[in-house]
Amino acid sequence: MTTDSSLLNSELELQQQEELYQQLLLQTMGQIHTENPDSKVIRPQPGMCVKTLSEPDKQKVFVNICQSNSVPLPPELSREELLELLQSEDPSGYRVPMSLGEPHTEVDNNSQACTAYDVVINQEFFQKCARCKDPLFQQFVILVSLEGLENKYSLELSRDWKVLKNRKFLGSVSEQNIRTKSRPVIQELQPQECSAVTAKRPEFTLLVEPPAGAPEYLIAEIKLPGVPSSRSLVLDVGEDRLVLTARPSLFHLDVFHQFLVDQESSVAQYNGSTEILTVTMPVVSS
Repeated sequence: MTTDSSLLNSELELQQQEELYQQLLLQTMGQIHTENPDSKVIRPQPGMCVKTLSEPDKQKVFVNICQSNSVPLPPELSREELLELLQSEDPSGYRVPMSLGEPHTEVDNNSQACTAYDVVINQEFFQKCARCKDPLFQQFVILVSLEGLENKYSLELSRDWKVLKNRKFLGSVSEQNIRTKSRPVIQELQPQECSAVTAKRPEFTLLVEPPAGAPEYLIAEIKLPGVPSSRSLVLDVGEDRLVLTARPSLFHLDVFHQFLVDQESSVAQYNGSTEILTVTMPVVSS
């Protein structure tokens, strides 16, 4: 009895390629984006300047809320939906995309040094909130800006803020480098067109480790029945968002979470036997 050595070699080669792919997947996390950054430089327009205090040292902090159409527009939100959102136990289901700049030292009207932060949100969304006579929308924009800064820089900012009437910006408007897409964690080798409309939302669970105390890791376990290998997966891990596509048009998952995670240190592994993708993301803050 003889065997076809070409078929045998082909199977071995595919197995070796799959093992190499998995190995490279775990070794090159965050490096692909660095080599080919999907980002662009923007110069936002001033919007409004908010004065508050840091806690517990009571130091002056100014938040420059800026506007740019380069930042994605959040979903439409009515006043009734906003009230329901603010009264809910978990308001993290609605996210306002924003770019958070680095802190910079400025001088206030009393010639005292202070810290300022630049927050950039979508221009259309900002203008809608500014034109609205209902102050609830303006308060919501300020609140999500403060929370964004607190999460990114481990701050505690007072909710007793003041909007400066005669100043839209403290300091000088600086350029910001924003990502046009999340860092790719799993790249497919042969890109194909995919329709998220026909794709199904897979079953998934989000686990926090350790279960009690300060969270160190956020672990996503996603069931992908019928997916043969990780080669058909495209996974984007954002700071507070996870997007997965299983091609061709099998599954699509787009979910926000309440944690700020380290994208470059996140790892993913697909188990072909259980057909479960496990994404482990170190938690920076919650």
